[in-house]
Amino acid sequence: MRVELFDFELPRELIAARPADPRDSARLLHIGAAFSDRHVFDLPALLRPGDLLVLNDTRVIPSRLFGRRGLANVEVTLIERQGPGRYDALARPAKRLKPGDVIRFADDFAATVEAREAGRVTLRFGGDEAAFSAALARHGTMPLPPYIARAEGADARDNNDYQTIYARHEGSVAAPTAGLHFTEALFEALEKRGIGRAFVTLHVGLGTFLPVTAEDTAAHVMHAELAVLSRPTAQRINEAVASGGRIAAVGSTSVRTLEHAARDDGVVAPFSGPIDLFIVPGYRFKRVDLMMTNFHLPRSTLFMLVAAFGGHERMKRAYAHAIEARYRFYSYGDACLIEPEHP
Repeated sequence: MRVELFDFELPRELIAARPADPRDSARLLHIGAAFSDRHVFDLPALLRPGDLLVLNDTRVIPSRLFGRRGLANVEVTLIERQGPGRYDALARPAKRLKPGDVIRFADDFAATVEAREAGRVTLRFGGDEAAFSAALARHGTMPLPPYIARAEGADARDNNDYQTIYARHEGSVAAPTAGLHFTEALFEALEKRGIGRAFVTLHVGLGTFLPVTAEDTAAHVMHAELAVLSRPTAQRINEAVASGGRIAAVGSTSVRTLEHAARDDGVVAPFSGPIDLFIVPGYRFKRVDLMMTNFHLPRSTLFMLVAAFGGHERMKRAYAHAIEARYRFYSYGDACLIEPEHP
């Protein structure tokens, strides 16, 4: 499909700079037979007893670092782990970096440039994994997306705001943003309603959020991301379906993980490994019955995915409604609950 079909105009003032407080007070557009303006705390009423929420429990690492190479300032954003102490990263300015250069972020924290290609570098950090994680926690900041334009950049509040309350497994360089809306109070209300929850892990990379530069979706290549769906989670999902429950995926990362794991008959199998599934209109969904997600960038793989699930024209109408109703967009913005176009 032509990528221009997924373009739309968004007033810049609708891009959220901070999340709703409390988290579950964010607005929720229910996209069913009609559009209904709700709030995230209404979610229990929009689901049925026996339904199962599937959430991504990855944890965002504070992957943005500021250091010096000699007298020159260098900004680094870690984007993909290549092995113990080795990361691919975006660097500014990258063109002056060369293999062997040392970037010092603090007296006790430095990295050596192993390779450089365009704006990307491969860095090797000294010490063991525990020491690296501790140093990153001390000296790194949250990698907020560039469209969250704040003069001061990320701050201490983002350390909490840009992390789900159920984050467990470190590895993401961007948050699974639909999950940012959940609170303990909301989980309690869902439990009382008879709605369960299960967790998958997909470590979100920058590739998920990059705009598509090709003119046709067929020419776009998805970056692989590591994911895990455990045997107990697969069993829980299959049992919920067998009992008549629906699977409600929270976020595009959960959708892609479930669809990667599902057989043609909808049965989910456990797995651990890379995912590069690119979902566009025409894709036949095998396991996801409902999808909760934020409002996404134009021309992005994320908007293409929701267009595939909710119907292209229907989702364009839904986004137009959200813009007219002044919903807040992107990572810290509001959410929508999408029922499939053809259930």
